Amino acid sequence: MQNTSLSLLDRIRQTDGSDPWSELVELYSPMLSVWLRKFDVPVTDIDDLKQEVMTAVVTDLRNFEHNGRTGAFRSWLKTILIHRLRNYWRTRKRHLLGDGASDFEQRIAQLNDPNSELSRVWDIQHDEFVLRQLLQLAEPHFEAITWTAFRRVTLDGDSPAEVSADLGISTNAIFIAKSRVLSHLRHLADGLIASSSVF
Repeated sequence: MQNTSLSLLDRIRQTDGSDPWSELVELYSPMLSVWLRKFDVPVTDIDDLKQEVMTAVVTDLRNFEHNGRTGAFRSWLKTILIHRLRNYWRTRKRHLLGDGASDFEQRIAQLNDPNSELSRVWDIQHDEFVLRQLLQLAEPHFEAITWTAFRRVTLDGDSPAEVSADLGISTNAIFIAKSRVLSHLRHLADGLIASSSVF
């Protein structure tokens, strides 16, 4: 994450290196595992199907045009997931007979409908997963005291005065630490989540 002026998506588009790609895979792997399990993919097939989803993302990302609307990337990712799930179960028809097949199609249709409850759950979980992963990716790039000040004030809700006294730094240093980390996170998250509503 040497270039913090570019979002993760921008850096992936502009490089042939593996670092941004591995960051994207690391970012989305936990979430994809959860959603593949929700659609009854056996544990033995989750890693392979997850790799198919991420391969499709890698292949098509340079052609992905963010339309500026909140959630454009997560909707695009959801569409890729839906296609891979349909393909997966289409090749395994014997496992989805009778009620199982109709139940699967109903759930897929709900996930595909942007106004459904299941689609809203996807949106919420996407942003929560991505935020948690971005926090883990960002932490090593800051000194421990900077990260602690940010975490306590921004995430834990402690007062700047209390954190200042505990850490032995000025309240101004607390606000600078918070601003630096938030700026870094906003850059990373640009295009992935609605950072203005999260940070």
